[in-house]
Amino acid sequence: MIFEKNVIQKNLKDINLRIGLCYPNIYRTAMSSLGYEILYNMINDRRDSYCERIIYPNTRSIETNSPLKDFDIISFTMQYEEDYFNIVKMLHDSEIPLRSKDRGDNDPLIIAGGPCATANPMPMADFIDLFVIGEGEKVIDPLIDSYLQKPTKDLNNYLDIPGVYIPELDNTAKIAIVEDMNEAYHVTCPIISETDEEKFELAFKDSIMLNVSRGCTRGCRFCMSSYLYRPMRETGLKKLIEIAELSREKTGLNKIVLIGAAVSDYSHITELIEELKKRDFQIATPSLRIESIDENHLRMLKESGLKTLTIAPESISKLRSKINKNIPDEKIFEVVKTAFELNFNIKLYFLIGLPTETLDDIKELSEFMKKIAKYNINNNTVKFSVNPVIPKPHTPLQWEQYNLKDIKKKMRLLKKEMKGYNIKFESPKKGMIQYILSCGNRTVSNIIEKSLTKNITIKEWKEYLPNYNILEPLPWENIDIGIKKKFLVNEYKRIESGKKTPWCEKGVCYNCGACNN
Repeated sequence: MIFEKNVIQKNLKDINLRIGLCYPNIYRTAMSSLGYEILYNMINDRRDSYCERIIYPNTRSIETNSPLKDFDIISFTMQYEEDYFNIVKMLHDSEIPLRSKDRGDNDPLIIAGGPCATANPMPMADFIDLFVIGEGEKVIDPLIDSYLQKPTKDLNNYLDIPGVYIPELDNTAKIAIVEDMNEAYHVTCPIISETDEEKFELAFKDSIMLNVSRGCTRGCRFCMSSYLYRPMRETGLKKLIEIAELSREKTGLNKIVLIGAAVSDYSHITELIEELKKRDFQIATPSLRIESIDENHLRMLKESGLKTLTIAPESISKLRSKINKNIPDEKIFEVVKTAFELNFNIKLYFLIGLPTETLDDIKELSEFMKKIAKYNINNNTVKFSVNPVIPKPHTPLQWEQYNLKDIKKKMRLLKKEMKGYNIKFESPKKGMIQYILSCGNRTVSNIIEKSLTKNITIKEWKEYLPNYNILEPLPWENIDIGIKKKFLVNEYKRIESGKKTPWCEKGVCYNCGACNN
């Protein structure tokens, strides 16, 4: 049973457009998404439109129990590649034709946005009429205006909207982003969920999500967030405090979750934490960058109520250099030691399958992890999470392949070396499927649709494994995120040598192209 506060209700007789905001993952994930909350509130601020939530596995809205096919526009959030299967299942279960070419004038307009849609819409291009490339709040109002002016299935009506990619027309789409975060949409009256069932409990329970920044320019070569939404943009300190105070006034909530691709890189992070503490807010953050954490930050976060510190060392020093994650071992040990002294629980993320990685590197990694665990003098919980590296579009690793056999071998070795430790391994097979969904071309839609009725074998999946040459066009070539291909090629070549590209926020400009948008 779930009880919700701040749900928006409208009289259907008073509106001109109904939008079904679909999240193809479970309730606790959907309602922990700030982007999902932003679109819900932003659309409902319009008098002419009503936005209702449909959350997997349901195909009826929470607000009015309306079936999916009753809506004029259906919008899917593409946050995770594995959710693609849930998107087609929701369409199938709603008796809406799966493929765009089979839908008629009486069917809803199907749109999709989110990081996966922005990075590479091709695997889902046969199912979606229109993709939002970039940040949805920049695109959604002009898109709704166009629909209301000409409510037809003629997709040419949307071609002039920046940040729109239409598979049927295969147009070039330039990313749309909010340039000034003080002008961005900040949610001050979020939906509050109360439940007696653990499966429905939110990741950020009873919390105000404070959007500190967007984008990251650290340039970790495996990380899509380091390239997709450049440049880094910050919300002003005064604005953040205003949003926090207003949100508490409207909701009664006292816990703040700092949201951003690189929260601890926020230029006023110390002042922000101090000001929030002065106002008796509790503060939490999903993860922190090791480079920008100091003892003062940790003490303030501990005093504000944070219990678990989440950090990502990724690998051993030699391999961190190759992926441009320039953190010396000493800094990692310093942060871990201080965190344990302050009685934090710690969760650490690591990667397997980085370029040039060997079995000897895996043995060295196990010793590195064991050394981290030895700092745990207070018997706090220390958890390790190990994931295969997934090459992503618009990153220097987009030309890398996924070697399933090699990753399995390395995981077996690390499991053996780390026996007895609290460590979780992501499935190498699942990693391969994610890679295909992430970097695949339009033919991947065939296997996605087939998964509705059949179990897909590993052999079948392997037939869709990408193998791209650095000289050939990529499937996502028409998606312009502002990063020059020449820059990504240079970064790819630097992986082999281990040559670093220092953080541009505190150094020189590398002319990547993002700041010229």
